[in-house]
Amino acid sequence: MPTEKSAGAVVFRKEKDTIKYLLLHYELGHWDLPKGHIEKGEKPEEAAVREVREETGIKDIEFIPGFKETIKYFYKRDDKSFLKTVVFFLARTKTKKVKISYEHQGFKWLSYDKALEQLTFDNAKRILKKSRQFLSNPK
Repeated sequence: MPTEKSAGAVVFRKEKDTIKYLLLHYELGHWDLPKGHIEKGEKPEEAAVREVREETGIKDIEFIPGFKETIKYFYKRDDKSFLKTVVFFLARTKTKKVKISYEHQGFKWLSYDKALEQLTFDNAKRILKKSRQFLSNPK
């Protein structure tokens, strides 16, 4: 079975006393975290930075040390099944303005509860939950 490797980030910013998380509305209709393919010779961290920049226009992300979560899932494309592995990092930004790429139809900065409700997939919800726990109690 073919495999794919991707990297992404739980991007957040502080707004007054609350944390807002960035979600992207993908062309297929689902809401998810910024992520994309790891290119040949690229480290997962480099891919996450590049994908966030390409998908959102945000250039000032700063990784929170110690957070790295991986998910795996299967999907079909052109009647072929793929095993996809995605590594996520936790990244802070001060940028509020988002310029989405052609791959997306919208975005939202949401509080934790609203982001959890908006996300389409359970694996993305688990990553968001882990990121919040990490921010509340860093190791």
